[in-house]
Amino acid sequence: MKLAERVESVCRTLAKTYPDAHCELNFTNPLELLVATMLSAQCTDVQVNIVTVELFRKYREAADYAKAAPGQLEEDIKRIGLFRNKAKNIRAACAIIEQKHGGKVPNTMEALHDLPGVGRKTANVVLGNAYGIRAGIVVDTHVGRLSQRLGLTKEENPVKIEAALTKIVPQSNWTMFSHWLIFHGRRRCKARNPDCAGCELATICPSRGAT
Repeated sequence: MKLAERVESVCRTLAKTYPDAHCELNFTNPLELLVATMLSAQCTDVQVNIVTVELFRKYREAADYAKAAPGQLEEDIKRIGLFRNKAKNIRAACAIIEQKHGGKVPNTMEALHDLPGVGRKTANVVLGNAYGIRAGIVVDTHVGRLSQRLGLTKEENPVKIEAALTKIVPQSNWTMFSHWLIFHGRRRCKARNPDCAGCELATICPSRGAT
């Protein structure tokens, strides 16, 4: 099967398999999504969603985070891994948002990437899910792993994986493509013991039974 045909089949099959695929971080506005995504590094979405219930009630605007005492914000997110560094980055990022962007989370890759603690992954999450802007493809551990297993790329670096995927995945599917792979990675194609026998992509997957 040619690469273009495989990509088309992957998109078609996963769209049918996961019609409700979406960002599993809870948020109601771009600022909440930015903070939640920053907190999600090396942490599960489930744990982040538990912490942000109270966090989002307490901190409503970028200025609230920027003005928060370092120790207090750390205390508020201490159940999250790497909470000290994340608190520092959230405060710094929100200070820039308040000072340079009028308190509004910017909606360009360049401006988001300039914020402390915000890489392409976080920027793509915010742009795609909060603003509906398809500037790239979110590459987390699931997207990276499944892209390799499905024979879509041999790259291992997330930035290079994204570059490879944006060349073969239609831009109209960029946001949903990551959701489909993340849903599939969490529910079927797990890192250990993937369910190849029950996999909806088994007939087109070059790695079937290899793990």
